[in-house]
Amino acid sequence: MAIEVFNRYEKKYRINDMCYQRLRERLPEYMEADAYSQDGGLYTICNIYYDTPQNDLIRHSIEETFYKEKLRLRSYGTAAPEDKVFLEIKKKYNGLVNKRRTRLTLTEAYSFVKTGRLPEYKPYMNEQVLHELYYLIHRMELVPALFLSYRRAAMFGKEDKDFRITFDRDITTRRYDLGLHYGVYGEKLLPEDEWIMEIKIDKAMPLWMTRLLSELHIYPASFSKYGTEYKHYLAVQEPVQREAAPTEEECRDGC
Repeated sequence: MAIEVFNRYEKKYRINDMCYQRLRERLPEYMEADAYSQDGGLYTICNIYYDTPQNDLIRHSIEETFYKEKLRLRSYGTAAPEDKVFLEIKKKYNGLVNKRRTRLTLTEAYSFVKTGRLPEYKPYMNEQVLHELYYLIHRMELVPALFLSYRRAAMFGKEDKDFRITFDRDITTRRYDLGLHYGVYGEKLLPEDEWIMEIKIDKAMPLWMTRLLSELHIYPASFSKYGTEYKHYLAVQEPVQREAAPTEEECRDGC
């Protein structure tokens, strides 16, 4: 059964293809590929991020370093209406990431967020998380804001199964066709040879990993996929808004 409640620290790094290959050569001594990443294969994760019409959640996330909160709908690959997906709340408090999620069908998830009505309980749902989601949905006016997908390779520790590393590339975003059933297409967020590596730990990082990062000159880099896309979105929107703004002469004529 997939884990539905996480509490962990996440450290992020931006690396290139060469660095990724060097890590994948060294990590099998200490780690194993997860079920979806056998033989170095990548799998696709698709997300819909929800926000207010004023983008309050992502703006707060960018501005506030102590507490952050996000609501997203996640599928593994393109989802059909009756496929199981995850609706989840992701919070970050003083560096500790807490993620709580429940399974729903794609149809149930769409309806829940849109109408605010709890779905009829089914055995595959997490009832407590459903009520936490209900509270968030009713506390804020949330709408689909962003589609974001990426291809991932993931590994977990041989001795400590809670120690995980993920490698994400081909981060693709769009602010139209905001559904998991449409498929993967849109704009690329990063260069083709760049990866986002995340180290997920519940306690201290293993000493061997610290040494490996130092040997390969890999250093932490603050990075948020949604936050980075939002900053790019603002950079595009601002020139458009300035261009559309009326001139002083137009205002005198009846702005």
